[in-house]
Amino acid sequence: MTFNLYGAAALALLLPLAAGAQTPLDMQKSSIVAGFKQMGVPLDGKFQKYALDMQFDPAKPEQARVRLEVDVNSFDIGDESYNREVRSKTWFNAAAFPKAVFVSSAVRQTAPGRFTVQGQLTIKGKTAEVVIPVQLSQAGKASVFDASLPIKRLQFNIGEQEWKDTSLVADEVTLKLRLVTAPK
Repeated sequence: MTFNLYGAAALALLLPLAAGAQTPLDMQKSSIVAGFKQMGVPLDGKFQKYALDMQFDPAKPEQARVRLEVDVNSFDIGDESYNREVRSKTWFNAAAFPKAVFVSSAVRQTAPGRFTVQGQLTIKGKTAEVVIPVQLSQAGKASVFDASLPIKRLQFNIGEQEWKDTSLVADEVTLKLRLVTAPK
């Protein structure tokens, strides 16, 4: 079986968000993908549903606030039987923990168009402090936030029992985020 779920959940939590009104996203251009290896073979899973609340002014990054919520039930690895398995208690336990969440605590500019977003990522009831490098670009009137965050799935208890064997599914998961804000 293929299990991208663990990475996808974490990925969803990574992106900078802020408390406030929901930030309109261009869902056709945005994506949250969890990349991992199963038995040495690279695989990707995509989260289909997520919401971003963000207050961000590139001229005042220290005042930014970000909150990203990812619906782990929306994780898709391309086969419904695998998707059901990933939602199970052994993987995401989506019935008990339906959302993965990232909440920023600090945003800092590191170079023109480049920022680090520090905050807490919570997946399956486990919380870890993470620092996410983010690149900001413009696409017409839209802002594009690209980020990549490596995580360890076992740190979030994703893949229990026989699935703790990292020779079957690697512990390393890379969450790749592309959040495109819709022009206002």
